[in-house]
Amino acid sequence: MSTTATATADRPSIPNHPALRIGMIAPPWFAVPPEGYGGTEAVVASLVDQLVEHGHEVNLIAAGLPGTRATRHISTYLQPPSEQLGATPMPEVIHAAEAAAAIEGLDLDLVHDHSLAGPLLARGRHIPTLATIHGPATGDNGDYFARLGRTVDLVSISRAQRAKGPRLNWVGTVYNAIDLSTFPFRNTKERDVLWVGRFCPEKGAHVAIDAARRAGRRIVLAGKLNEPAEQEYFDDAVRPLLGPDAEYIGEADAALKRELYAKSSCLVFPISWDEPFGMVMVEAMACGTPVVATRRGSVPEIIDDGRTGIIVDAADGLAAAIARADELDPGACRERVATHFDLPVMAAAYERVYRQVLESSSPSRRSDTLRRHRGAEWA
Repeated sequence: MSTTATATADRPSIPNHPALRIGMIAPPWFAVPPEGYGGTEAVVASLVDQLVEHGHEVNLIAAGLPGTRATRHISTYLQPPSEQLGATPMPEVIHAAEAAAAIEGLDLDLVHDHSLAGPLLARGRHIPTLATIHGPATGDNGDYFARLGRTVDLVSISRAQRAKGPRLNWVGTVYNAIDLSTFPFRNTKERDVLWVGRFCPEKGAHVAIDAARRAGRRIVLAGKLNEPAEQEYFDDAVRPLLGPDAEYIGEADAALKRELYAKSSCLVFPISWDEPFGMVMVEAMACGTPVVATRRGSVPEIIDDGRTGIIVDAADGLAAAIARADELDPGACRERVATHFDLPVMAAAYERVYRQVLESSSPSRRSDTLRRHRGAEWA
């Protein structure tokens, strides 16, 4: 484990809101921010930078070398163990143990954990632990977080996710966000449609190809394809469908992904599971590109149906929706992201949750924090 302290300029906290000392724990699998795939890591990186901008002290515990504006970066792995993802849980467990040891040596107000195993160690802390659930709140995941009881305060990333886990100790809902300024807006579009994601049946790349073909459109596919299950699905269900009107171009980096979003007529998002949050929908709309999607999970919360995309109840309606998407205003897509899914919106929401958690924690914890800030008032 290595530690790097980053010198940052003094910045005032939000008026009447005392600056906090936060321990931020990322998952161990990718660097923060990630070079390619790594949706959770991208969210963590953006949140760290925003919180530091607001004057908070953020101690980031993550894999890889420093890449954010964190006050202190503590590396559990100098090289993220990405190749072990899906093969062994050991990097997650080792990462959690390293994170717990690091936190013991820090003077913090709260811990914000984005990893899976990390919350197991919250019970022994004298400060609150907040965990954002980035995956499903059902099945084994739901059972796990339910067993943690009230030792961890949970944040959902959509109302749909929260509704799926009514027994969990939820304290708030905060949508994931992007840095809107880094996504190029384009008002005029080409005819090609786009699919971006991880190759698995639930993400529906094969469904997207069929819908585009029925709509008479060429489709470009860009996605993660490095785990055995992903390769098996691709070989069985996607590769046989490829052709002149359906091209797989590999896993797009940040620059290529933005280029594809900006020029495509729409993003096709034909999920067949209740995905808690679909970041690709937000990224596409940021570039002025509407989204055609099936009505599952967070889709109705992210897309303004008939304005920034078309939502269908079944996959057989996707082809007609692709044609209808041409009628939508790219400017409305961009505006929706600016209002609901830009970084300052997410950071402000998390700050509200942090204050709520500290307000509701034990009186001794709260008084210690208030004394430290010399009488600063909580909103």
